[in-house]
Amino acid sequence: MAYLKKSPWLLHYDASSCNGCDIEVLACLTPLYDVERFGIINTGNPKHADVFVITGGINELNRKVVKNIYEQIPDPKVVVAVGICACSGGVFRECYNMAGGVDQVIPVDVYVPGCAARPESIIDGIVKALGILEEKREEMKEKEKQHGN
Repeated sequence: MAYLKKSPWLLHYDASSCNGCDIEVLACLTPLYDVERFGIINTGNPKHADVFVITGGINELNRKVVKNIYEQIPDPKVVVAVGICACSGGVFRECYNMAGGVDQVIPVDVYVPGCAARPESIIDGIVKALGILEEKREEMKEKEKQHGN
């Protein structure tokens, strides 16, 4: 975590979950798990976010919403799919209106399985995502140097 140059801000979106994973995401913000000790701040504005945390599967109603939010987050960005529904569609995968997991609409960097995903595994997934975010930042800097910007 010492390699981070700024506090990562994350945006949490409930695609169509049963709220089981959402409760666990919120538990990560409580004093018991306290993700703010890593400098992680929850934001409601996609234009301020670095990490996009999604719970629930993708259905036909939220497909455009998820893609729209993803496109508003500035580069570099990482996506964390929390819970088995976000990873693969879960038990709802065969439903008529389900497209499946989050990766059916946008690229996913970290998968956090579980029903509901435990706060410890969510924090572990976020920390992995922060490492990927730093790699993407370094790649962007290299590309800018190569293009003379």
